Amino acid sequence: MSIATARRVVTPTTVTQLLLGWGTYTLLWFLGDLGPLSTGPLVILLAALVGIIAGCAFGVVTQAEAIAKRLPDPYGTLVLTLSIVVIEVVLIAAVMLGPGQHPNIARDSVMAVSMIILNLVIGLALLIAGLRHTGPRFNPVGTTSYLTLLVVLLSIAFVVPGMIGTDGSYTTGQAALILTLTILLYAFFLVRQIGAQRTDFQEPQTTEHPAQSVGDTSPGVGRVVAHHRRELTARSTLLIALVIPIVLLSHVMAGLLDDAMARLGAPTALAGIIIAVIVFLPETVTALRAAYRNELQRVSNLCHGAAVSTVGLTIPVVLTIGLITSQDVILAENPTNLALLGITLVLTAVTALTPKVTALHGAGHLAVFVLYILTVFI
Repeated sequence: MSIATARRVVTPTTVTQLLLGWGTYTLLWFLGDLGPLSTGPLVILLAALVGIIAGCAFGVVTQAEAIAKRLPDPYGTLVLTLSIVVIEVVLIAAVMLGPGQHPNIARDSVMAVSMIILNLVIGLALLIAGLRHTGPRFNPVGTTSYLTLLVVLLSIAFVVPGMIGTDGSYTTGQAALILTLTILLYAFFLVRQIGAQRTDFQEPQTTEHPAQSVGDTSPGVGRVVAHHRRELTARSTLLIALVIPIVLLSHVMAGLLDDAMARLGAPTALAGIIIAVIVFLPETVTALRAAYRNELQRVSNLCHGAAVSTVGLTIPVVLTIGLITSQDVILAENPTNLALLGITLVLTAVTALTPKVTALHGAGHLAVFVLYILTVFI
């Protein structure tokens, strides 16, 4: 790797993020048990940890986005999406394995992620694209493929446990079957996305995105990896180096978050919203940039793909943790949130199939997100 490439990969911002993440963990390890903290220092420490974890998450997204730019779609956006979702799964697992009981954390986090991605981020993206461009649209086959998975996976997560489970949780036998089914369905989706159906997740033909010739002549992923091997290896190493402090600090954050929520009397769903905001803020910026450039299918790959991956990875992980630790994992949602999810999926279908996406579609999604926030705090 040349010196110029090394300077482009290892930037001062990346070094700062690494130092903050690893330095904070080292300091907390050296200090040991902090003991009970008063409310003021507790909130300050928690806010600092959230900021540092978010900073490391931005670093992860920066490296993943750079890798994504080198790889042809849908490989590039898949790398970016999975990097973000892994962080979210780690944070949820840290809360579940931390002190106290958190039977609702997976449900609240996945619900928050779904509403933030499918309504807030998509709504803003459609608003930007609709105001800036004429006739932006999704690739309907790819977007409706995401929608198909979302309908099934969200039903498995939030609807079915309330129908066949006990007190909103799957029984041991049901949990084993459900996590296996979810893994198989998600794995099959990934195989199709990067295989026979990969063109379904590329930008549709427009004046700004002309159709590629028959027998796509873009370089294969193998050739790209071979050509940029050193850069991709360096960025992957930095990505992992930034993910590890997130994993280590998330355990500390989980205990502080639990204590802070109890003291402040905050809604239980707020913890899930905080996790979702920490994780998906960097990807939100990437999605809005894509909307500004009229790359709506990239927006779909980032947002709808993240929603599918969140449910497809989180549910098996939390059910496995529940089986191993004998914890209750409450997944069944209340009727209000189920209604909002249903409205969201209908809106997603409408925007996916319309021949021309407008700013009004974005406004509709944003309105549903406002309704969700009202249900959390009122």
